Amino acid sequence: MESENTHQIAVFDINGTLYQKSSKEEFFKYICFKKDYKLLNILQLVIFKLIGKARLINQTEFKENFFNYLDNLPPQKVQKYAREYWSIEFPQYFNKKLMNRVEELKKEGVQIICISGGLDVYMKPLFEDFKVDHHFCTQTTYTKNTYKIKGEACKGKEKIKRLNEHFNGKKYNIVEAYSDDPEDILDHADRAFLVSSEGSISPYNGKK
Repeated sequence: MESENTHQIAVFDINGTLYQKSSKEEFFKYICFKKDYKLLNILQLVIFKLIGKARLINQTEFKENFFNYLDNLPPQKVQKYAREYWSIEFPQYFNKKLMNRVEELKKEGVQIICISGGLDVYMKPLFEDFKVDHHFCTQTTYTKNTYKIKGEACKGKEKIKRLNEHFNGKKYNIVEAYSDDPEDILDHADRAFLVSSEGSISPYNGKK
């Protein structure tokens, strides 16, 4: 440990990392099931997904458009569905090796911080059962029956920004970081790891 005055933290991504699926896609399917959405609506959202993958729009625009299926569902209703959804998914579909590592780090006195690009309105209920020190997700507001992203989607450099805002000038050290993408936060960690779609964990050696 570097110093008693430095917060020692471990940062975990959720989707594709701790959680072996993508909550963006799986929660969408769950809402479609609950709300009996028509095929046309589903095809429209699939198109938005393809646009997002092609990077024709930025992550903030993509998320706002993709999550239009939540229109007219107030936060209380979305969170009710989210609690049902996460009760099915957690911990069954979470990476067991990483969950064990979370517990080991807790015992070592390391703060566990989860940072996800998922919307806070449906991610927050997960952490009612999955106890960590802090979690940060893409912030939203619900105005005129639609969800808008507050600031930027919690991806890439935004994750570092959110950590800096949280610690507010206090020193922190990322002892370990895990993600399914070679993103910025891995370059800020003492030890960084990439998690594959099959759940295997390998050391991350920096951007090529």
